[in-house]
Amino acid sequence: MLTGKGMFIWKIQNCHNGSISEITRRAVKSNYSHVLVKIANGIYSYNYDWEKNIDLVPPLVAALKAEGIQVWGWHYLFGDQPGQEASKAISRIRELGVDGYVINAEGHYKGKYSAATTFMNQLTGAIKGIPIALSSYRYPNYHPQLPWNEFLKKCDLTMPQIYWMFAHNPGAQLKKSIAEFQNLKYTPPIFPTGAAFTEYGWTPTVAEIVEFMQTAKNLKLAGVNFWEWGNMHTYLPAQYYRTIRDFDWQGGTTPPRDISEQYLAGLNAHSAEQLLGLYRDDAVHITSERTVQGKAAIKSWFESLFTEILPDATFKLAGFSGSGSTRQISWTASSSAGAVQDGRDTLGLIEGRIAYHFSEFSISK
Repeated sequence: MLTGKGMFIWKIQNCHNGSISEITRRAVKSNYSHVLVKIANGIYSYNYDWEKNIDLVPPLVAALKAEGIQVWGWHYLFGDQPGQEASKAISRIRELGVDGYVINAEGHYKGKYSAATTFMNQLTGAIKGIPIALSSYRYPNYHPQLPWNEFLKKCDLTMPQIYWMFAHNPGAQLKKSIAEFQNLKYTPPIFPTGAAFTEYGWTPTVAEIVEFMQTAKNLKLAGVNFWEWGNMHTYLPAQYYRTIRDFDWQGGTTPPRDISEQYLAGLNAHSAEQLLGLYRDDAVHITSERTVQGKAAIKSWFESLFTEILPDATFKLAGFSGSGSTRQISWTASSSAGAVQDGRDTLGLIEGRIAYHFSEFSISK
């Protein structure tokens, strides 16, 4: 069965412009045990160039397998034509030689209990010797109309989508998901999928990516997936890729944190010296009241922040966004001088260090 780290691919062409060699190189470098590639959508093949009549999946399967990386095919199902969807699944599994098959059933499949039974009976009657997984919502209690038992009765794994969107508590959400799945009639092993994407203005933090993986390890799960390759490499800072890449699943080594986490750690340490290590010597710091340049002036501001403006404060990261040379950080704080609910910092980076820094926040008593 499956172990270790893996990544979902939605559209091959959106991953390094469809470069099979680059996808494979990064999968090897990241120590991925598996990659999950979309192979069908309803009754149609997916990742197929219909204009050129070229199937994009076989060369990727061959390249990854040559490096010892498993390839699982995933299939979004609608449930209106379960027999035809099963026939498509069977043909794609056979022609591609994938190592596992993932059912992606969500809103379109709600209430279609007999369709799920028809699909699973036809699929498992024809396909033997490879594991089958269900990828769907993280909380079954929130979606009682999904035919959970009809699918899971014949699945080898459950891959709940632990996308903690608009929140920052992946560990707690993973634990809640596991508890709910354990209350279902059929309970195959859980192999969760975490969030490595940005959408609707929300972005997980690097620290949360680590928390998700470490929580899964602490819970003795066999491994984790992440959604989604193209989005992560296109829209997120390279630190996200490096964080997942450098996480040693066997040893659980925590990789370096993004500068946003380092900045909040320095604030909570109340250490101007620790924070100054993040800045260039000629860095500029801007507030609504003044603009200063140089580490000496920036150090003076942080010392004032820790002793006068927000003494003994506890800072919490509400979120951050940005890629490459910019970061937008939002935070809250509580202290003996009052609370901050609207903390905002914008960082401009040169070679990974802060070149300019704009701070804005208000204190409520």
